[in-house]
This record gives sequence, structure tokens and C-alpha cells, in this order.
Amino acid sequence: MIAFFTETLIGQLLVILGQCLLVLVPLLVALAFLMYADRKIWAAVQMRKGPNVVGAFGLLQSFADFLKYIVKEIVVPAGADKAVFFLAPMISFVLAVIAWAVIPFNDGWVVTEINVAILYVFAVSSLEVYGVIMGGWASNSKYPFLGSLRSAAQMISYEVSLGLIIIGVIISTGSMNFGDIVEAQRGSYGIFNWYWVAHFPMLFLFFISALAETNRPPFDLPEAESELVAGYQVEYSSTPFLLFMIGELMAVVLMCALVSLLFLGGWLSPIPGLPDGVLWMVLKMSAVFFMFSMVKAITPRYRYDQLMRIGWKVFLPMSLAWVVIVAFLAKFEVLGGLWARYTIGG
Repeated sequence: MIAFFTETLIGQLLVILGQCLLVLVPLLVALAFLMYADRKIWAAVQMRKGPNVVGAFGLLQSFADFLKYIVKEIVVPAGADKAVFFLAPMISFVLAVIAWAVIPFNDGWVVTEINVAILYVFAVSSLEVYGVIMGGWASNSKYPFLGSLRSAAQMISYEVSLGLIIIGVIISTGSMNFGDIVEAQRGSYGIFNWYWVAHFPMLFLFFISALAETNRPPFDLPEAESELVAGYQVEYSSTPFLLFMIGELMAVVLMCALVSLLFLGGWLSPIPGLPDGVLWMVLKMSAVFFMFSMVKAITPRYRYDQLMRIGWKVFLPMSLAWVVIVAFLAKFEVLGGLWARYTIGG
């Protein structure tokens, strides 16, 4: 039986399928409860109850909403390009899913172990803008088209900052493999060996850029109801709309995973003596998601010109300057002092 799974094509395909389901099914279930937590945190800040009817404490509210979207009628505008109209949400969902193929949850707990994992994630996340553009264009309406153009400009702008920040981490580690990046943060100083110390300013820039990249408040301009009548997905309903929303929320959780891996030590234990493991990775991702939710609840929406000004005139120069500084210190370790102790070889 073991030889069947290791030596035959069918067995290997079954193993790959099992690995994919082992990541995808818990992730989709987690998305339902993260959406519940997002709504509860927002309600608590505004002194409301939030979801509290469906299931105990409203825990099943997300599943009820999911069922509602499934049974609703799919409405297609008369002038829409039907093929592109349905292809757009599928692209958004599929690209959001396949990015998780290289995300490790523990040492060796990854579907595909590749040396250019960061490059893979960055490439896949860059393609997600096509789903948004196609969705806005296929509706054959001015409002979603304007929303898709604004979203495309926003996502492309902040991808530049994210890429430059990640380059600094790659220089510090000397690898684009997430496992190597996490292991480079292991050391006798514990949590002070993690890159949130060495790359402290970039942690904030990465977090804010992730908000803009995933269209989260206060940068949710593509979904600004007051200006664009809900943006690029305004003509969508039922399952296609659900695919857009799942893809967007999955991209948010992906950013939480990237923050945990790049700056917070991934699955490394913050408490000396306690073993490393997937539990720490999940807790760190949950903490970052909590910060995403708090920002959504307490900050007002930016204007579009403010959003673009921050991306190009503030974040881009700062992240580019940081890459130069990190590269200089990596080249001349003797000038790095304490920095080199944290970033070059742990």
C-alpha cells in the first residue's frame, strides 16, 4: 500500500489531493469563524451585540449567510459578457486559494516546498487584480468599471511597497523559502531574534500596505458604497458574489500568515521551554487578524488621492531606502553591530 502511494502516478496524485484538502477545508471553515470574529469585534467597538441569533452566541451566522448566497438567484445584466462575467469571480477565488500551496504552518507542514516561495506568493497575488478588472468590465456598467480601475491602481501601487519590504527580509535571510526565513529568526534572544526587531519600521509599513492591497478599511475605496455603489462587484449576486468575498477574505488571512512568517517567527514559540508548533502560527495569525479588525472599526476611510499619495510619496521611498540600508549592512557586517547579530545568521 505504501508503495502504491509513493511509486505510482495515481497514488502520488491522491497524496497531493489529500494535502490540498487538508489545507483548504480547515481554511474555509476558519474563514467562516474569522468573519464572525470580524463582525463581533466591530460590534464591540461600536457597543453593539453583533451576530447573536443563529447558533449559540451567533456562531453559525456565517454559515447561514453562506447558505443564503447559495440559494439566491444568480442575476446577470442583459448587456454583460457572460463568459467573462462568470470567469472573473472564479479567477479571484482560485488565485487566492493556490497562494496557500507554499505557506507552511509548521516545520515541513506545507503542500509544496520550493526555494522561491516568496516569489510564487508575490506572483500569484499580483494576478488577483485581473479578476477585479474582468469583473468590473464584464458587467458593462460604468459604476463597476470605475470601481475596478480604482482597485487595480490601488493594488498595483501597494504591491510595490510590499515587494520592497519583502526584499529586505530576503537580504537578511539569504533565502526566499519561508522555512529558512523562520529558522533564521531562531536564536538565544527568543522573540528579540524575530524580524519585528530588526525590521521594526517595515512591520508597520507592511501591515498598512497589506490593508490597502486587500481593500480593507480604511482603504476600501473599491467597495466604497457612498461613492461607487459598492464598486466592481455591484452587479454580482449569489454564488459569484460569494466567490469574490471569499477570495478577498482569504487574501486578508494570507497577509496575516505573511506577517507571522516574515516578522513574528512563524511557528517558533515565544516562551522559552515550550515547544514550537502549528498552535503558535495560528495564534500569531489570529492576533494579526484582530489588528486588521480593529483598524476597520476605529479608522475613517481615506480619500482616493490620499491613498495614492501615501503609497507613492511615502511608502515607496521609505521601503526603497530600507532595502538600501539592509543591503549595505549585509555587505559590511562589521558596521552592522547589533543589527548584524539579529539579521545575519541569527
